[in-house]
Order: sequence, then C-alpha cells, then structure tokens
Amino acid sequence: MNKLLIVGTVAFDAIETPFGKTDKILGGAATYIGLSASFFNLQSAIVSVVGDDFPQEHLDLLTSKNIDISGIEIVKGGKTFFWSGLYHNDLNSRDTLVTELNVLADFQPKVPQNYKDADVVMLGNLHPLVQSSVLDQMEKKPKLVVLDTMNFWMDCALPELLDVIKRVDVITINDEEARQLSGEYSLVKAANKIQELGPKYVVIKKGEHGALLFHNREVFFAPALPLEDVYDPTGAGDTFAGGFSGFIAQSENISFGNMKNAIIYGSNLASFCVEKFGTERMETLSKAEVAIRLQQFKSLTQFDIEI
Repeated sequence: MNKLLIVGTVAFDAIETPFGKTDKILGGAATYIGLSASFFNLQSAIVSVVGDDFPQEHLDLLTSKNIDISGIEIVKGGKTFFWSGLYHNDLNSRDTLVTELNVLADFQPKVPQNYKDADVVMLGNLHPLVQSSVLDQMEKKPKLVVLDTMNFWMDCALPELLDVIKRVDVITINDEEARQLSGEYSLVKAANKIQELGPKYVVIKKGEHGALLFHNREVFFAPALPLEDVYDPTGAGDTFAGGFSGFIAQSENISFGNMKNAIIYGSNLASFCVEKFGTERMETLSKAEVAIRLQQFKSLTQFDIEI
C-alpha cells in the first residue's frame, strides 16, 4: 500500500462566521489534510506538534481514520497552536483575531522511520524551513512532493520559501497568493512564472469559483459545486490538498491527465468541509456520500457538443 506523509499544524481554532461561532475546536492544516486523505486506500502519517493540553479524543479521532500519529510530538507543559478568525459576509475574506504559535514556535519535525520512504509528501502550510527540513529527512526521493503555502511566508520568509519551492513538484496557492508570488495579474502568466521557480504543476485555488491546474502550456479548470449550505470555509483548502494528494498517492499515476481527476477529488471533498464548522462534517462523512457527490461533479461539467 502506498504511503502519504503529511506535514502541517494540528491545532485549536475558534471561528466566527455570519452563520454562527465556535469556542476552541479541532483545527490545523494537517488535521484537515489527514481527514480528507483517509478516504483513499493508502497508509498516511501526520508530522506535527501539540501541547499536553491537546485532548486524547482528538488523537483518537485521527487514529480511528487509520492515520499514523507517531510523528505528532506532544510537548509536556506546552500549549497547542491556536488561531481565531472572523469571516465577513461573503465568506471569502476574514480577519485574524488571535494567533498563538505556542509549541509551534520551536517545532523541529521528526519524520517516523517507516515514512522516510513515503511515495507522496504533502507539505502543509508551515514555515518554509520546517518544510525543507522534512524533505532533508527523506531517505528516498518521493514520487511527488506537494507544497501548500500562503502570503504570510511570502512577506516574511521569501528567500526560504523560494528555496523549498525549487524542491517540489506541485504548489497549491490561491489566486491572490499566485499574483503576489509571481508579480503577474494574469493567472496564466502567474502560473508560467511560478513553474519557472521549480514546480512542474501549479494549482491555483479560487474558493467558491473552483480551481485551476497548470502544467507547461496545458490548463485544466474544475468548478466548485454550488452548495445549499456553506457555514465555514476554514480548512477547505487543506481538505482540497488532502483529496488531491491522497488520490495521487493511491493511484500511483503522476500525469497531467490523472491530476485532473485529483483536482476533482480534492474539490469534491472540500465541498463537504464547508457545510459545518471546523472538522465536524469531515468526521462523520461516509464514502457513499463522497461517491454520490462525485457523480454530481461529473454531471455539472459533462456535456455533448458538436465541433
């Protein structure tokens, strides 16, 4: 069975949207990536860090999804990373209210020995030096390395970010970040510039407007499924990344054609994530529901036309 190594935050979030608010709940990029990737037939492990304030029930949840948590360090006397955010009415923009790095400030990732030969590595949004240190620990070159990042690292750690970008095969960022990283407004030009930095594939996420995949001069677009209920977009991008990397790891097919399918699988899983607050929807989601909605995605984009 193929192996997926996931690196990212396991955290607490407190979220407020126009539809409600939460106290501290389970969050973190690696959490969403792991829950999403658990829908595929593969072995997966999370590398992260939490404090001893992190409830055992959250760790048990990950284990129940067949996620290896031996790479999650528990710091005695430490506090878990905490983020709080307020979403505006359109749910596309938000204000960060609180960021407490806590144990994440001194995080030194340790890749479990049995995952140093992982087929696919999914580098969730973290400091680029942490992402690089994970690649340094791999004993075998992964078949595919996927990197997610954000504008914060472009602002405060650009040289380190550019170094790790050189080492990855796929980068996933949103449209605003693609424009910032490339200096180009056109997303086509932006993707071309970013490919010159190292990645063979560029995935540009556009939230409720879908996602774009670029490779050389080829482009693929996947729409987002129109939903009746959208409560909380937190973690949707990470859920997308988990679906994308999980599908690739399971299928063992690293080609532009197969990455089109991976984009659809990622978009499909992300569409569930936003239907409830935090990880709640992903915790109870069934494979049958995933399959039904995948058919809806197919119907949404399928048509016959004479050319």
